[in-house]
Amino acid sequence: MKMTKFVLVSALAGIFCTGMGFAAAPANYQNFELDTLLHNIEKPGEPIVTEDYIIFTANTQNRSVGIAFDFENYQVIHPFQVLSNTDDEGVSTRKHLFYCYQRQHRFDTLKYRLVIDGLWTTDPLNPNKEYDEQVNLYFSKLENLGQIKIETEATPNDTVKFIYKGESGLKLHLAGTFTNWDPWIYQLEEIQPGLYELELPLTTGVYYYNYYLGLTPILDNTNPEKIYTADGRSASVIRVN
Repeated sequence: MKMTKFVLVSALAGIFCTGMGFAAAPANYQNFELDTLLHNIEKPGEPIVTEDYIIFTANTQNRSVGIAFDFENYQVIHPFQVLSNTDDEGVSTRKHLFYCYQRQHRFDTLKYRLVIDGLWTTDPLNPNKEYDEQVNLYFSKLENLGQIKIETEATPNDTVKFIYKGESGLKLHLAGTFTNWDPWIYQLEEIQPGLYELELPLTTGVYYYNYYLGLTPILDNTNPEKIYTADGRSASVIRVN
Protein backbone atom coordinates (compact mmCIF):
# COMPACT_ATOMS: atom_id res chain seq x y z
CA MET A 1 0.00 0.00 0.00
CA LYS A 2 1.36 3.40 -0.95
CA MET A 3 1.99 5.94 1.77
CA THR A 4 0.88 9.52 1.09
CA LYS A 5 2.23 12.74 2.51
CA PHE A 6 0.93 16.27 2.06
CA VAL A 7 2.95 19.20 0.74
CA LEU A 8 1.88 22.86 0.84
CA VAL A 9 3.26 25.43 -1.60
CA SER A 10 2.31 28.98 -2.48
CA ALA A 11 -0.22 29.51 -5.26
CA LEU A 12 -0.09 33.26 -5.89
CA ALA A 13 2.43 33.43 -8.72
CA GLY A 14 1.17 35.76 -11.42
CA ILE A 15 -1.28 37.90 -9.39
CA PHE A 16 -0.54 41.60 -9.84
CA CYS A 17 -2.65 44.60 -8.96
CA THR A 18 -1.32 48.16 -8.77
CA GLY A 19 -1.70 49.82 -5.38
CA MET A 20 -2.68 46.68 -3.51
CA GLY A 21 -0.84 45.08 -0.61
CA PHE A 22 0.10 41.43 -0.51
CA ALA A 23 0.33 39.18 2.51
CA ALA A 24 3.19 36.71 2.62
CA ALA A 25 2.13 33.07 2.48
CA PRO A 26 3.33 30.86 5.33
CA ALA A 27 5.57 28.00 4.24
CA ASN A 28 3.51 25.40 6.07
CA TYR A 29 0.89 24.88 8.73
CA GLN A 30 2.10 23.02 11.82
CA ASN A 31 -1.16 23.06 13.77
CA PHE A 32 -2.44 19.47 14.02
CA GLU A 33 -6.11 20.49 14.10
CA LEU A 34 -5.69 22.58 10.96
CA ASP A 35 -3.68 19.89 9.18
CA THR A 36 -6.47 17.42 9.91
CA LEU A 37 -9.12 19.80 8.56
CA LEU A 38 -7.15 20.41 5.38
CA HIS A 39 -6.42 16.75 4.72
CA ASN A 40 -10.06 15.79 5.22
CA ILE A 41 -11.24 18.11 2.46
CA GLU A 42 -11.94 15.73 -0.39
CA LYS A 43 -12.54 18.38 -3.05
CA PRO A 44 -12.94 22.16 -3.34
CA GLY A 45 -16.30 23.50 -2.22
CA GLU A 46 -18.05 26.12 -0.10
CA PRO A 47 -15.99 27.74 2.69
CA ILE A 48 -15.63 25.59 5.79
CA VAL A 49 -16.32 27.45 9.05
CA THR A 50 -15.14 26.25 12.46
CA GLU A 51 -14.74 28.05 15.78
CA ASP A 52 -11.09 28.76 14.98
CA TYR A 53 -10.80 28.82 11.19
CA ILE A 54 -12.50 29.66 7.92
CA ILE A 55 -11.05 27.61 5.06
CA PHE A 56 -11.56 28.76 1.48
CA THR A 57 -10.80 26.37 -1.38
CA ALA A 58 -10.38 26.59 -5.14
CA ASN A 59 -9.82 24.23 -8.04
CA THR A 60 -6.27 23.38 -9.06
CA GLN A 61 -7.08 24.25 -12.66
CA ASN A 62 -6.58 27.86 -11.61
CA ARG A 63 -3.00 29.06 -12.00
CA SER A 64 -3.17 31.49 -9.07
CA VAL A 65 -5.81 32.54 -6.54
CA GLY A 66 -5.90 35.27 -3.90
CA ILE A 67 -8.56 36.52 -1.50
CA ALA A 68 -9.37 40.02 -0.19
CA PHE A 69 -11.67 40.82 2.74
CA ASP A 70 -14.05 43.65 3.55
CA PHE A 71 -12.54 44.19 7.01
CA GLU A 72 -9.27 45.13 5.25
CA ASN A 73 -11.12 47.29 2.70
CA TYR A 74 -9.93 44.84 0.01
CA GLN A 75 -6.46 46.40 0.20
CA VAL A 76 -4.59 43.15 0.92
CA ILE A 77 -4.62 40.07 -1.30
CA HIS A 78 -3.91 36.89 0.65
CA PRO A 79 -2.47 34.08 -1.51
CA PHE A 80 -3.97 30.63 -1.69
CA GLN A 81 -1.65 27.65 -1.25
CA VAL A 82 -1.53 24.28 -2.97
CA LEU A 83 -2.24 21.13 -1.02
CA SER A 84 -0.47 18.29 -2.82
CA ASN A 85 -0.46 14.55 -2.19
CA THR A 86 2.93 12.88 -2.62
CA ASP A 87 3.09 9.08 -2.46
CA ASP A 88 6.06 6.95 -1.39
CA GLU A 89 7.26 6.80 -5.00
CA GLY A 90 7.58 10.57 -5.12
CA VAL A 91 4.60 11.12 -7.40
CA SER A 92 2.90 14.40 -6.49
CA THR A 93 -0.72 15.26 -7.23
CA ARG A 94 -2.26 18.70 -6.75
CA LYS A 95 -5.33 18.15 -4.57
CA HIS A 96 -6.75 21.66 -4.23
CA LEU A 97 -5.89 25.28 -3.52
CA PHE A 98 -6.80 26.77 -0.15
CA TYR A 99 -6.55 29.79 2.09
CA CYS A 100 -7.05 29.47 5.84
CA TYR A 101 -8.20 32.50 7.83
CA GLN A 102 -7.55 32.06 11.54
CA ARG A 103 -10.49 33.75 13.22
CA GLN A 104 -9.31 36.70 15.26
CA HIS A 105 -11.61 39.50 14.17
CA ARG A 106 -15.10 39.81 15.60
CA PHE A 107 -17.92 39.77 13.11
CA ASP A 108 -21.00 37.73 12.30
CA THR A 109 -20.92 38.42 8.53
CA LEU A 110 -17.92 38.39 6.22
CA LYS A 111 -17.72 39.69 2.64
CA TYR A 112 -14.83 38.92 0.31
CA ARG A 113 -13.70 38.73 -3.32
CA LEU A 114 -11.23 36.49 -5.10
CA VAL A 115 -8.50 37.26 -7.61
CA ILE A 116 -8.34 34.25 -9.93
CA ASP A 117 -5.55 34.26 -12.52
CA GLY A 118 -5.31 38.05 -12.22
CA LEU A 119 -9.05 38.79 -12.48
CA TRP A 120 -11.28 40.01 -9.64
CA THR A 121 -14.36 37.84 -9.17
CA THR A 122 -16.71 36.33 -6.63
CA ASP A 123 -16.11 32.88 -5.18
CA PRO A 124 -17.54 30.41 -7.74
CA LEU A 125 -17.87 27.78 -4.99
CA ASN A 126 -19.93 29.98 -2.65
CA PRO A 127 -23.52 30.56 -3.88
CA ASN A 128 -24.13 33.32 -1.29
CA LYS A 129 -23.45 36.65 -3.03
CA GLU A 130 -24.44 40.25 -2.42
CA TYR A 131 -24.73 43.04 -4.98
CA ASP A 132 -23.46 46.52 -4.07
CA GLU A 133 -25.15 49.16 -6.20
CA GLN A 134 -22.67 51.85 -5.20
CA VAL A 135 -19.75 50.08 -6.84
CA ASN A 136 -21.77 47.92 -9.26
CA LEU A 137 -20.12 44.70 -8.07
CA TYR A 138 -21.06 41.39 -6.52
CA PHE A 139 -19.33 40.21 -3.34
CA SER A 140 -19.21 36.72 -1.88
CA LYS A 141 -20.67 36.54 1.61
CA LEU A 142 -20.58 34.35 4.72
CA GLU A 143 -23.29 34.85 7.32
CA ASN A 144 -24.16 33.61 10.82
CA LEU A 145 -20.51 33.01 11.66
CA GLY A 146 -21.17 33.23 15.37
CA GLN A 147 -19.62 35.92 17.49
CA ILE A 148 -16.17 35.54 18.95
CA LYS A 149 -16.04 36.91 22.49
CA ILE A 150 -15.37 40.65 22.33
CA GLU A 151 -13.60 41.76 25.46
CA THR A 152 -10.20 42.66 26.82
CA GLU A 153 -8.59 39.48 28.11
CA ALA A 154 -5.30 37.81 28.98
CA THR A 155 -4.28 35.21 26.38
CA PRO A 156 -2.48 31.87 26.85
CA ASN A 157 0.58 33.44 25.17
CA ASP A 158 1.45 35.73 28.11
CA THR A 159 -0.10 38.74 26.42
CA VAL A 160 -3.19 40.86 26.99
CA LYS A 161 -5.47 41.64 24.06
CA PHE A 162 -6.97 45.06 24.72
CA ILE A 163 -10.31 45.73 23.00
CA TYR A 164 -12.42 48.86 22.62
CA LYS A 165 -15.78 49.29 20.86
CA GLY A 166 -16.89 52.74 19.76
CA GLU A 167 -17.08 55.14 16.85
CA SER A 168 -15.01 54.56 13.74
CA GLY A 169 -11.98 56.69 12.95
CA LEU A 170 -10.72 57.30 16.49
CA LYS A 171 -7.04 57.77 17.35
CA LEU A 172 -7.20 55.72 20.51
CA HIS A 173 -4.22 55.23 22.82
CA LEU A 174 -3.62 52.95 25.79
CA ALA A 175 -1.94 53.86 29.08
CA GLY A 176 -1.78 52.33 32.52
CA THR A 177 0.43 51.27 35.36
CA PHE A 178 2.56 49.36 32.81
CA THR A 179 3.39 52.66 30.99
CA ASN A 180 3.51 54.91 34.05
CA TRP A 181 0.29 56.38 32.63
CA ASP A 182 2.04 57.77 29.55
CA PRO A 183 -0.80 58.02 26.95
CA TRP A 184 1.43 58.30 23.86
CA ILE A 185 3.33 55.01 23.80
CA TYR A 186 0.68 52.63 22.44
CA GLN A 187 -2.08 53.20 19.90
CA LEU A 188 -4.87 50.72 19.22
CA GLU A 189 -5.53 49.54 15.67
CA GLU A 190 -9.02 49.77 14.18
CA ILE A 191 -9.38 46.22 12.90
CA GLN A 192 -12.91 46.79 11.63
CA PRO A 193 -15.20 49.83 11.80
CA GLY A 194 -15.59 50.81 15.44
CA LEU A 195 -13.59 47.88 16.84
CA TYR A 196 -10.08 48.56 18.14
CA GLU A 197 -7.42 46.13 19.29
CA LEU A 198 -3.91 46.07 20.72
CA GLU A 199 -2.01 43.04 22.03
CA LEU A 200 0.80 43.57 24.56
CA PRO A 201 3.09 41.19 26.47
CA LEU A 202 2.47 41.57 30.21
CA THR A 203 3.89 39.53 33.05
CA THR A 204 1.86 38.11 35.92
CA GLY A 205 0.20 40.82 37.98
CA VAL A 206 -2.72 43.22 38.34
CA TYR A 207 -2.72 46.26 36.08
CA TYR A 208 -4.81 49.43 35.95
CA TYR A 209 -5.35 51.13 32.60
CA ASN A 210 -7.50 53.47 30.51
CA TYR A 211 -7.86 54.30 26.86
CA TYR A 212 -7.17 57.89 25.80
CA LEU A 213 -8.49 60.27 23.19
CA GLY A 214 -5.81 62.90 23.37
CA LEU A 215 -5.49 63.46 27.12
CA THR A 216 -9.07 62.40 27.88
CA PRO A 217 -9.25 59.01 29.66
CA ILE A 218 -11.93 56.49 28.64
CA LEU A 219 -12.83 53.35 30.55
CA ASP A 220 -12.68 50.01 28.75
CA ASN A 221 -16.30 49.36 27.77
CA THR A 222 -15.63 45.62 27.24
CA ASN A 223 -14.21 45.05 30.73
CA PRO A 224 -16.60 45.24 33.70
CA GLU A 225 -13.85 45.30 36.35
CA LYS A 226 -13.03 48.88 37.40
CA ILE A 227 -11.54 50.71 40.40
CA TYR A 228 -10.95 54.23 41.69
CA THR A 229 -7.27 55.09 42.00
CA ALA A 230 -5.75 56.94 44.97
CA ASP A 231 -5.80 60.22 43.08
CA GLY A 232 -9.53 59.93 42.37
CA ARG A 233 -9.43 58.61 38.83
CA SER A 234 -11.45 55.66 37.59
CA ALA A 235 -9.59 52.91 35.75
CA SER A 236 -10.15 49.50 34.24
CA VAL A 237 -8.43 46.46 35.75
CA ILE A 238 -6.83 43.48 34.05
CA ARG A 239 -5.41 40.48 35.92
CA VAL A 240 -2.69 38.35 34.36
CA ASN A 241 -2.17 34.97 36.01
